[in-house]
Amino acid sequence: MSTLVFDIETVGDDWEDLDTVTKQSLTRWARKTARSEEEYALMSDDIKQGLGFSPLTGSVVAIGLYDLERAQGAVYYTGEASTADETIDDFVLKQRSEKEMLQDFWEGAASYSRFVTFNGRCFDVPFLIHRSAIQDIRPSCNLMEGRYPSQQKTVEHIDLQDRFSFYGAMQRKGNLHLYCRAYGVPSPKQAGVSGDDVHDLFAAGKYRDIALYNISDVAATTALYKKYTHYFV
Repeated sequence: MSTLVFDIETVGDDWEDLDTVTKQSLTRWARKTARSEEEYALMSDDIKQGLGFSPLTGSVVAIGLYDLERAQGAVYYTGEASTADETIDDFVLKQRSEKEMLQDFWEGAASYSRFVTFNGRCFDVPFLIHRSAIQDIRPSCNLMEGRYPSQQKTVEHIDLQDRFSFYGAMQRKGNLHLYCRAYGVPSPKQAGVSGDDVHDLFAAGKYRDIALYNISDVAATTALYKKYTHYFV
């Protein structure tokens, strides 16, 4: 069975570029619940920093992929389109526009029968589907087909956060770093970068740093998947 591990990185739109109605829609709940102007300002800052968590106010800037059977990976990442492909260990870094990387992702996905993510069912896949539709791209397979294995008829999507928490039975699901720490897997955050830093890296033009962080996410997910197949299946 062909297995593809993947992870995405996203950034939010510039707040100043949003129209007035969109800004009001995003901050309405903060205006209603804030008990002071200071609290409202803090809540507004959180909203602005979180635009990249929604495909309606953000975009994909990197997609990391790893073919488990071939032991080969790639990262499509947004940049200045002036950098040649670069190979780092098992990964090839390729600069693409968002539309191009989404097209490449779905074209390649058609060749796989199993997909592995961490929190992909709640974040990565819905984000990819919405951004693809916005870019007029039709997904090649249904990665949201059924939450449980018995419901997945066309392709298998293993969301490790879902599986490790026994489909939400654990009181606290745990994030990628916590599972990496517990299982002795190098955490992407050990290098001092987290998903919260992607926006600032992108604004600073440090596109390659985002690609490298994306590789570390995919590598960690791959290592945890190997733990899962050995102990949980």
